[in-house]
Amino acid sequence: MSDVTLILRSIGRGEKQASEELLPLVYDELRRLATIRMAQQAAGHTLQPTALVHEAWMRLVEDGARSWENRAHFFGAASEAMRRILVDTARRKARLKRGGGMERLNLDAVEIAQSTPDEDILLIDEALEHLEKLDEERARVVVLKFFGGLTNAEVGQNLGIGERTVDRHWSFAKAWLLRWIRARH
Repeated sequence: MSDVTLILRSIGRGEKQASEELLPLVYDELRRLATIRMAQQAAGHTLQPTALVHEAWMRLVEDGARSWENRAHFFGAASEAMRRILVDTARRKARLKRGGGMERLNLDAVEIAQSTPDEDILLIDEALEHLEKLDEERARVVVLKFFGGLTNAEVGQNLGIGERTVDRHWSFAKAWLLRWIRARH
């Protein structure tokens, strides 16, 4: 069992000092995930990878009742926290920009995994919420890959499924999300 898993279990038992021990062990990996995700953001994005990691960390440890089963579960939660932060940031910017009006997106030219402006993140998040209702596992694949920047192998480990299944889920989810966005926006 890894040091991270042992510390995560200590956090689950309510040991206060455990979260202080966890950050140095996971910081580099969280920073790597944030850097990957931020590289996909539109030019001029004001949120930096370090700030994204720190904000995600605060959200993860803010609630003292949090517990994670293992390393993969923790990084899944971190990916979800990063997703929420990016969506919240995009919503805040959209409210400020021209009174909050959103622009339509030409989806024929957009690949979900490519660089996306804030408005596109909001559209993707809305579509993802609908996908979660239909197929939670495929939605988790999107969160881990798109918002967490994980590889197929890392996603598979996190969800306990094979890389080929991750690849199939990712392909399906991208197509479903694009179809949903086209039909509604």
